[in-house]
Amino acid sequence: MMALSNSSWRLPQLSFFLVGIPGLEESQHWIALPLGVLYILALVGNVTILFIIWTDLSLHQPMYLFLAMLASIDLILAFSTAPKTLAVLLVQAHDIGYTVCLIQMFFIHAFSSMESGVLVAMALDCYVAICHPLHHCTILHPEVIGCIGVAVLVRGLLLLTLFPILLRRLIFCEATIIGHAYCEHMAMVKLACSDTTVNRAYGLAVALLVVGLDVLVIAISYALILQAVLKVPGGEARLKAFSTCGSHVCVILVFYVPGVFSFLTHHFGHHVPHHIHVLLATLYLLVPPALNPLVYRVKTRQISQRVLRIFYIKA
Repeated sequence: MMALSNSSWRLPQLSFFLVGIPGLEESQHWIALPLGVLYILALVGNVTILFIIWTDLSLHQPMYLFLAMLASIDLILAFSTAPKTLAVLLVQAHDIGYTVCLIQMFFIHAFSSMESGVLVAMALDCYVAICHPLHHCTILHPEVIGCIGVAVLVRGLLLLTLFPILLRRLIFCEATIIGHAYCEHMAMVKLACSDTTVNRAYGLAVALLVVGLDVLVIAISYALILQAVLKVPGGEARLKAFSTCGSHVCVILVFYVPGVFSFLTHHFGHHVPHHIHVLLATLYLLVPPALNPLVYRVKTRQISQRVLRIFYIKA
C-alpha cells in the first residue's frame, strides 16, 4: 500500500476527500439549507453585536466586552466551518488540500478552546457582579479584561498548535477519505497508517484540560453565586439575581452539551451511528454562533433596542 509521509505532504496533489454526511449523501443538499440559515444568522447576529458594542461607549462594560470577545470567536468559528461544509453538501466540492485541511482543523479546535475560555470569564463576571456588586467595575476594569482576553487567546494557540504539528508526523495511506463535512482532528488521526498513540493521548489530554478545567471553574463560580443568592431575602430579589446570569447559563448548555457528546462518541461511542455523530459535530460548531446573539439580544435591552432601531432605519 502506498503511504504518504511527512516528506510528501507538500505535494499539490496530496489532498483529503470530505464525504459530508456519511449515509445521507442523497439528502445532503436539504441538510445544507438549515446549516446555511444558521451560518447567515451567525454572521448577521455577531457582526451586529460587535458593531453596536464598538460604537456605543456606554456598553464598554465587563459583560459587553466579554460578549464582544464571544461574538468575535463565533464569527471565526462559523467562517472556518460553514463555507467548506456548504460547498461539500451543495456542490460536491469534496476535495480539500492537506495544508488547508490542517489550517481549518487548527482554527476550529483553537477557537473552540477560546470560546470555552471566554465562557469561564463570563462566569467570573457573573460571580463578581452578584457577589461583589460594589466593586464590579473596580475588579474587572478594562486592563484586567484585556489580560483575560490575551490569556484566553494564548492558551488556545499554545495548546492547539501541536495538533497540526503532530499530524504532520503521521503517515497517511491511500484512503484519505474523511467521513466528515470538515477537517476534524480525530477523523484525520484515524486515517493514519502509523502509530497514533501520541496524537490520541494529546488530544484526550487537551480536551480534559480545557473542558474539564473550564467546567470546574464555571461550576465553582455558580455554586458561589447560588450560595450568595439564597442568602438574599425576598423572592423578587433572588429572581432578579438569577436572571442576571440566565443568558450565560443558556449559552453554556448550548456550547458544552453537544461538544461533550461529540467528544464521547468519538472516543467511546462505537455504537452511535456515524451520521448522527457528524451531524451533531457540525451543529456544535454552527448552533452556538447562531444562537448566542439571539440569547443575549433577548436578555440585554440595550442591544435589543439598538438592533431594532438599525433594522427599522434600513427598512
